[in-house]
Amino acid sequence: MSFKQQVLALATLPLIIAILAITVLVTSQSRDLAQNGITTFEQNMLQAKQQELVNYTNMAISAIAHIYNTAEKNDLIAQQQVRKIISQLNYSTDGYFFVYDYEGNNLVHPKQPFRIGKNWIDLTDPDGDRVIENLIEIAKDGGGFHPYKWEKPSSSEVADKLSYAVALDKWQWMLGTGLYIDDVKAQTAAADLELKSSIDKTFILIALITFPAVIAVFLTGIFLNLRERKMADEKLKELTQRIIDTQEEERSRIARELHDGISQSLVGVGYVLDLAKHKVDNSNQDALATIEKGKDSLGDAIKEVRRISHDLRPGILDDLGLSSALKALTSNFSEHTGINVELQSVAFKNLLPDDAKTALYRVAQEALTNIERHANASEIKIIITSNQTGLKMVISDNGVGFNLETKKAAEKGLGLRNMMERMAHFSGRLEVKTSTYGTVLTATMPRSIYVSNKNKANNL
Repeated sequence: MSFKQQVLALATLPLIIAILAITVLVTSQSRDLAQNGITTFEQNMLQAKQQELVNYTNMAISAIAHIYNTAEKNDLIAQQQVRKIISQLNYSTDGYFFVYDYEGNNLVHPKQPFRIGKNWIDLTDPDGDRVIENLIEIAKDGGGFHPYKWEKPSSSEVADKLSYAVALDKWQWMLGTGLYIDDVKAQTAAADLELKSSIDKTFILIALITFPAVIAVFLTGIFLNLRERKMADEKLKELTQRIIDTQEEERSRIARELHDGISQSLVGVGYVLDLAKHKVDNSNQDALATIEKGKDSLGDAIKEVRRISHDLRPGILDDLGLSSALKALTSNFSEHTGINVELQSVAFKNLLPDDAKTALYRVAQEALTNIERHANASEIKIIITSNQTGLKMVISDNGVGFNLETKKAAEKGLGLRNMMERMAHFSGRLEVKTSTYGTVLTATMPRSIYVSNKNKANNL
């Protein structure tokens, strides 16, 4: 089987299994989903009831606040006024407020006046819940909800009730109100029945919609996968060729450096040593001077080897950081070319990761190389700054610049393109502006590339 056929086969089998699994799961879990939906519906209804009770209680407290807040602890007149106001706060047929003291004595109960003045601390509902005692404890603890069973005034039947109780600590009172939630049960049952009746229809619709949709997604995914693979293969080939081109260019540069520098120096050392040998054989007094000249030539060759090694990977970049490496780079460049280079770098508070330092160093190195080859400049400035947006390195010269055609051609080359890609790797940018008065290269990196751990990188 071809690779394409293997991809289609491997993708088709999981798809078929997935469709079958979805069918089985939808069938087996439909009841569970329905139950979860009903449970959520019931919880939302209860939460709405709870919020309603809180709002009613806040209204009742607001209604008595002007009396309660100014009354003394044993102000019987104020207490009587508050009980009267609360007994009149009925908000529906079955909605009312009740008040008990902390001993369990009823003080207000508009729907069951026979409870007023009596102690109900031991009262229990049909489920054995000590209703009044629990409401008082909840109120003392800061207020809250409590479910229990209680007689419904409109029907005189015992029904589920949810009450909310708060404390009036100054008077040792518990103020509460409640809502009957049998209507919630009825609505939940109706919703459950309706939901179950629609499950079968929904399942059929899911099957009719899902199967063609999954097939369409599958075919689209296969198409995109093959298309992306083709594009990735093309990009990989292009990248491979670029790597080869870069390697060849670097090999050519190193070969030129070796041939033009070290090779010539070593050939000169060889001639000098041969000459010194000849003079020693003839007892010539100039032999020592000739040997010293050969030693100097050998020292120059050693320096050239070090220079090439430094260009390949400067150790100072890893040991002392970017600023020190750039100082060494510009110093060597000025000594080598005679072009004055001014370097300005602020003391950065944040730190750069190693790969970011390397990228900035290579950009500066490539820029100096281009200036030496093409710009015919006498002054170069390198300014590195940092602000809230990130890091910026500006390299400017007073050379001849280049025209648009030259610039377009340069962008197609490896040098400028590599600099742009180095910045793009860190979500940065590289901008080049040129004129007859010189060229300005601006490299920027976002602040997100800074590292927070000082042990991970050297300071600039």
